[in-house]
Amino acid sequence: MRALLVISIALPLAIFAVASWISYFEHFREAEDRLQRTLSTIYEHASKVFDTFELSTEYLEEVLTSASIEQIRANEAAYSDRLRRVIERLPQLRDLWIIDAAGFPVVSGTVHPMPQIDLSDRRYFSFHKDSDTASTYISEVLEARAANTKFFAITRARRDAQGRFNGVILVSIAPEYFSEYYQSLPDDLAAAYALVRTDGAFLARDPPAPLARIPAQAVLFKAMQAAEAGTVRGPGIIDNVERIYAYKKLPRYDVFVLSQIEVRGVVGVWLRAMSYHLIFGIPATLAMVAFVSLALRRTKREALAFANLQREVARRETTEQALRQAQKMEAVGRLTGGVAHDFNNLLTVILGNVDLALRRLDNADERINRLLSSARQGCLRAATLVQRLLAFSRQHPQEVHTVDINRLVSGMSEILHRTIGETITVETVLASGLWKGAIDPNQLENAIINMAVNARDAMPDGGRLTIETANAFLDEAYVAKEGGGLKHGQYVMLAISDTGAGMSSEVIENAFEPFYTTKPTGAGSGLGLSMVYGFVKQSNGHIKIYSEVGHGTAVKLYFPRLAEKNELPTWTGSDAPSPTRPAIDGASKSILVLEDDEEVRGFASEVLRDLGYRVETASNGSRALDLIRKHPEFVLLFTDVVLPGGMNGRQVAEAAQALRPDLKVLFATGYTRNAIIHHGRLDADVELLTKPFTADALARKVAQILGDLPTGSGVPSRG
Repeated sequence: MRALLVISIALPLAIFAVASWISYFEHFREAEDRLQRTLSTIYEHASKVFDTFELSTEYLEEVLTSASIEQIRANEAAYSDRLRRVIERLPQLRDLWIIDAAGFPVVSGTVHPMPQIDLSDRRYFSFHKDSDTASTYISEVLEARAANTKFFAITRARRDAQGRFNGVILVSIAPEYFSEYYQSLPDDLAAAYALVRTDGAFLARDPPAPLARIPAQAVLFKAMQAAEAGTVRGPGIIDNVERIYAYKKLPRYDVFVLSQIEVRGVVGVWLRAMSYHLIFGIPATLAMVAFVSLALRRTKREALAFANLQREVARRETTEQALRQAQKMEAVGRLTGGVAHDFNNLLTVILGNVDLALRRLDNADERINRLLSSARQGCLRAATLVQRLLAFSRQHPQEVHTVDINRLVSGMSEILHRTIGETITVETVLASGLWKGAIDPNQLENAIINMAVNARDAMPDGGRLTIETANAFLDEAYVAKEGGGLKHGQYVMLAISDTGAGMSSEVIENAFEPFYTTKPTGAGSGLGLSMVYGFVKQSNGHIKIYSEVGHGTAVKLYFPRLAEKNELPTWTGSDAPSPTRPAIDGASKSILVLEDDEEVRGFASEVLRDLGYRVETASNGSRALDLIRKHPEFVLLFTDVVLPGGMNGRQVAEAAQALRPDLKVLFATGYTRNAIIHHGRLDADVELLTKPFTADALARKVAQILGDLPTGSGVPSRG
C-alpha cells in the first residue's frame, strides 16, 4: 500500500514530466513551422515587389533608349509627368530618377524642376561608374537630398551605343512600404521581420530598431553567409534575448528576407499549455492519493495482530531516518536544552561544593584532596560535554567581538605546539589585509584546538599542520549548491589542513554527526567537529571538509565579513585570570540571590558571604521583588534566568530596576533559549555567568560588576 501511495504520486509526476518534455519540443517544432510559413509569405511578397522594380527599370530603359541627356533636360516636364504616372500606379515606388554621367540628376517623377544636386559621391554611382558589368546594385537606406525622406535604391547603369557609361537609372523605394506590410502580419510570439542585404545592412524592419547592420560576429550573419536559406537559433543582435531566425535569399538580388520569434515567447506558450493540464491533473492526482491513503489507513487497522512488529520496524526506520534528516540538529537541540538547565544546576552544586571543600580542608589530607580533585575534573569534563552539545545545537551563548583572526591564530602558537606535540610541524599562512569577523573568540580558539587534535590523531607518525587565512567570496552558484540557508557574499576564510590519513566519502558525510567518531573506544566523544559545526552555523558561517584517503584533510571555515563601522567590542587577545581568588572586601554591600534551585542558591550564598557580602535569598520573582522593596540597601541582584511562577529572570530584573534604577544585575544560566540571548548572542546590556560556575568565577564576576576587583586582576568573561 505504501508502494501504491508512492506510485500514485510518482507516476503522474513522471507522466507529466514526459508529456512536458514532448510538448516542449512539439511547441518549438510548431513555432518553427509557423516561422517558415510566415517567411514564405514575406518572401513571396518581396519577390513580387522586386520584380516590379525590375519591370520599372526596364520600362525606363525602353523609354529613354533613344533620348540623350540633353533631350531629356529639354523635355524634363514631359518625362517627369510620364514617370509620375508610373509611380502613382505603383505605391511601392517612392521615385524614379535619371542621373547623368557626371552624377547630376536629370529628371524625376516627383521633383520638378530638378535642382542641381551632385550625387557622384553616392556609393551606387561609383559602383556603376567603375564597373563594366550590367549588374543591379541595391543601396543601403539613405537620406534623400531633395526631400526629407529615407529610401533605398535599386540602380542600373545607362550606357550609350558604344557601351560607355552614360549615367544611372535609379528606382527609389520606401522602406516603410515593407514595414507597413510586416505590421499587417500576425503578432505571433513577439515576431519581427526584416529585409536585409547580404552584407547585413537593414533595408526595412518591423518593429523598428536603432541598429543599422547585423554585426559580423552574430550567429545570424554567419548563417546567412554560409547558406541562402535556413533556420538558426541564437542571441538577439540588439537585446541579446534568444531568438529563432528563419531567412531566405531573393533570386537575382543580394537581399534576404528574415523572420524571427523570441524563444521565451514559445516557452511561455508551452508553460500556459502545461498549466491547463495541471488544472485537471492536480485534482485527479490528489483524489487518487486520498483514496490510496484511505485504503492504507484501513489496512493498518486490519493489521492489529502485527502491531508490535510494526512498531518496532517503524521505530527503527524512524531512528535511521532521523539521523539523515535536516531536523536532527533541532532534535538534539531540544534534547540538550531540556536537560541543560537542570544538569548545569547539578554540576554547579557539585563543582562549587568540591571547590569549597578543597579550600577548607587546607591540604590536611592528601588522599582526600586527590579524591576531591578527581571529582572536580569529572565535573569539568561533564560541563565541557554539555557545552559541546549546546554548541552543536547552536544554543551556547556567544560573546561576539570584532576579531582579527590573524592575531588570534598567531597568539595560539604555544598552546597548539603543546597540544599536538613535537612530531608535527605547524605552519601558518596568514593573508595580508584580512577582513574582520563578528565571532566569539573563545569558541573560535576551541574550534581550532579541536580540529588540531583531530589532525594530530590522523598523523600518528608525524606530519604537517597548516593554518591558512584568506578573504573569500562565495558566489550564487556555490551557495545554491551548498544550500542550508547560506548567503552569497564576502567571507573570512580559516582553513586547517593536515597530511594525515584522510577521510572516505562516508566518513565526510557523517563527520558532523554528534557522537560519531572513527577513533578507538575511549579516545574521543565524537563531539569535537559537531561543536565546530554548531559554532560556525551559529556565527552565520559555513564549514566544508575536503579530503581524500591517503592524501590528508582540509577543513575550511567561512565567517561573514564584518563592516568596518560597527558597535561590537574589539577583541584584543586572551587575558587569563589569576589562578587564585584576589582579596575582596564586600562587608558594606548587600546582594540578593534569586535562584529556584535550593542547593545552587545555598552554594552561591555561601560563596558571597565568605567574601564578606551581606546576602539575602529568594526562590521566586515575587519574593525577590518584595525583598527589594523592603531593603533599599541591595546593590546587586544575582538571578537565574529560568524561574518558576510565570516570571523569568529578565522580567524580574526589569521590574527591580524600575524600583531601583541604580541596582546592578548579574544573570546565571545553563541554557540559552531564554530572555537574555537572541539569535544565540548575548544581549549587549547583560552581564552573564554561565552554569556550571566555580566559586572563583562567581567571586570575580561579582567583584568586577561592583568594582571590588583590584587593578590588574584577570576577569574571566564567563564561568
